[in-house]
Amino acid sequence: MTTVHTSSITSLLLLARGKVRDNYAVGKDRLLMVASDRISAFDVILGEPIPGKGALLTQMALFWFARLGHICPNHLTGEAPESVVTPAEVPQVAARSMLVKRLKPIPVEAVVRGYLAGSGWAEYQATQSVCGVPLPAGLKNASKLPEPLFTPAAKAAQGEHDENISYEQVVAVVGADLAEKIKRISIEIYQAAAAFALTKGIIIADTKFEFGLSEDGTLTLMDEVLTPDSSRYWPIEGYQAAFAAGLNPPSYDKQFVRDWLKAVRINGKPWDKTPPAPRLPDDVIAKTAAKYQEALTRLMA
Repeated sequence: MTTVHTSSITSLLLLARGKVRDNYAVGKDRLLMVASDRISAFDVILGEPIPGKGALLTQMALFWFARLGHICPNHLTGEAPESVVTPAEVPQVAARSMLVKRLKPIPVEAVVRGYLAGSGWAEYQATQSVCGVPLPAGLKNASKLPEPLFTPAAKAAQGEHDENISYEQVVAVVGADLAEKIKRISIEIYQAAAAFALTKGIIIADTKFEFGLSEDGTLTLMDEVLTPDSSRYWPIEGYQAAFAAGLNPPSYDKQFVRDWLKAVRINGKPWDKTPPAPRLPDDVIAKTAAKYQEALTRLMA
C-alpha cells in the first residue's frame, strides 16, 4: 500500500488540508476526503507518516458509520472514491478515502466524555468541573464519570488549539434547538459505541464528533467518527492497574505518541509543543502503527 504523508490529487480542486485529511471538491455537492498517514500531536503535524494509518482510520470510520446509521444520518454517498480521480491517482486514494456529501459545517466539536482524562482531568483538578459542568469531589485520573458529559469545543484554525466552551456558548452559536439535538445525538452515539466496544474489551474514554447541515437542514454526522485519532481507546485489561496507580491507562490511540513527545528532551529541555516537532524514531513509528492496527483488529473481531 502506498504511504501518503501529503496527497497530491491534481485532477480535483484542493479545498483544505487538515491535520490528517485532505479535502477535494468533486463538483459542487461532493467532497473527496483523503485520510493521509500523517499524525498530529498537541495540534502540531509531525513530519513522519505512520504507514497504513490512513487506510485503517477510513476502515474504522466506515465500520462505525454503518453500525450507527440508525441514530443519525451521515455524509457518505455510497460511491467509490476511485471513480472521481485519474487512474494514476488511484494509489493515493484507494482504501483511504471517502466520497461524501458537501455539507455546511457546524463550527463546534461535539466532545463526549465517559471518563475523566486529558484536558478534562486537568480542568477538574483546578475547578472540580469540566466545561462548566460541576463534578463530584474525589475523582481520580481515568475515573469513570457518573454519566457521559457533553463538553463541546470551538474549532480552531489549523495550528491553533481547540478551546473548550460551555453549552451556553454552543446555544449562542447554533441556537437552542440545534444545540440540544447535537448534545442528545452525540451522547446517544457515544453510549451505543462505548457499549459495543466494551464487548470487544475496549473502553472508549472520550470522543469527538463533527456535524454539518444538508441543504434541507438535516443534521448529519461528518468527517471521521470514533477512530483512534478522534477518541481515547483503552484496553480493558490494563485499565484497573493504571487507575489504581493514578496513571494514564495504556491506549490504542495517539496518546502513545503524545507521551513520547512529552518525555523527549531537545538540548536538555522539553519540546515546547510548537513546530517543528521532534523526529519520531523508527521504533515509535512501528509501535504506533501496531497500536492502531490492534485497535481495529480487536474491534472488528
